[in-house]
Amino acid sequence: MIRRSGYLLGACAALFATSCAVGPAYKRPEAPVPPDYKEIAAAAAATEGQWKPAEPRDAAIRGKWWEIYADPELNALEEQVDVSNQNIAQAEAQFRGARAAVRVARADFFPTLTTSPGVTRSQSSVSRTGLASGPVTVYSLPVDFSWELDVFGRIRRSVEANVASAQASAADLESVRLTMHAELAADYFELRGLDAQKAILDSNAASYEKALQLTVNRHNQGVVSGIDVAQAETQLFTTRAQSTELDVQRAQFEHAIAILIGKPPALLAIPPVVAIPVPPPIPVVVPSELLERRPEIAAAERRVASANAQIGVATAAFFPRLLLEAAGGYQGGRLADWFTLPARFWSIGPAILQTIFDGGRRRAIKAQTEAAYDASVALYRLNVLTAFQQVEDNLSALRLLSLEAAQQADAVAAANRYLELARSRYEGGITSYLEVTTAQSVALVNARIAVDLLTRRMTASVNLIKALGGGWSTAELPEGRSLVFGGGEGKVSSR
Repeated sequence: MIRRSGYLLGACAALFATSCAVGPAYKRPEAPVPPDYKEIAAAAAATEGQWKPAEPRDAAIRGKWWEIYADPELNALEEQVDVSNQNIAQAEAQFRGARAAVRVARADFFPTLTTSPGVTRSQSSVSRTGLASGPVTVYSLPVDFSWELDVFGRIRRSVEANVASAQASAADLESVRLTMHAELAADYFELRGLDAQKAILDSNAASYEKALQLTVNRHNQGVVSGIDVAQAETQLFTTRAQSTELDVQRAQFEHAIAILIGKPPALLAIPPVVAIPVPPPIPVVVPSELLERRPEIAAAERRVASANAQIGVATAAFFPRLLLEAAGGYQGGRLADWFTLPARFWSIGPAILQTIFDGGRRRAIKAQTEAAYDASVALYRLNVLTAFQQVEDNLSALRLLSLEAAQQADAVAAANRYLELARSRYEGGITSYLEVTTAQSVALVNARIAVDLLTRRMTASVNLIKALGGGWSTAELPEGRSLVFGGGEGKVSSR
């Protein structure tokens, strides 16, 4: 009997070795990829050659991409994001859960061994047997063995689907990390823009205060009317109010940055800095490489692979499942006879489980998985198109904002000349103070617009880096083997 059992196990092992995984083989779906970016040529002309596609692996932004701005305060804040940001912590926990799901699916490759020792005492019915007997005590120690041979690849497809889902979760983690770093950098430059605007308003308020005192003195001398004094006061008080309004906005950005680095707003204070740098040159990757650098595209592609594997799982349900089952142990009426040869029992044998009729359930499940696959392909292609849109959006924004900034610089210079002429005319008694206040308003508005344009250029450069993937690459995704066997704990990169 033992020899026959050995033959049976050998036959099952040979069948398992020659088995195949049913379902479609995975092929990465086609996606619309342009040969070049529409804005590259125009951006290169507008910035005197600073814009160019990156050479393969030469100047691509990698790792701590925010260091390209050379701002120590920004660098210090960004370093805290990976450590304390709660959105990243949530995504990391979800990735660990997806990695554990891979091990759950892989456990089906192995046999299941269970035992249920017990002691039962029973009394048979005399009316049923016709014989009177006393209570009987039975001591049992059964061991049950069950092993499904993955002949048609149901388990392999399930593991494949979970591995792809775990890789998608790892890409989701990188996408959240990139978003949080980019959001912090954008908020930081917005805050710096408010600092610069507040400095302009405070400087103008100081100038307006001196002008008001001069106007009051001239009014006391009977040179000008009270209207000029009222105009000067209005100009000063309005500017002070605008400066205070910027304080409100700055506080909100500072609070947002505190949340991004995982701190209560009360524990963060960012000192004001007036200077805003110009956007640095950013090498732009070629369009085909963008598919490898955007983590959300990688996540969408991995979900397509998972959906494809799920079709295989649904297809395997049409085929029989081969189970190898065995049971054994000891059973006796006395504990002293438990481990004697007469008390032992065992059974072994294969079983085939095949669904004959289920009212079309399996066919519907397969259709459901095929529809889910088609939906994941559409989402993948949409992510690709959205990625190209975001790159083009920010390329055009940087190009046009650079042109607008140059034009605005001319407007600022003209407004300052206008202000000087208005002051000279007023001091010479040629015109009223209304002309001075008008010139002051024009100069102030143009100066603030210039600062706003520089802020928008900085945030557009941050958004462009984010659109380019922030230096991430699909090569940083955990390998399937590390997710299945736990090598290296399946960790993804941490910047």
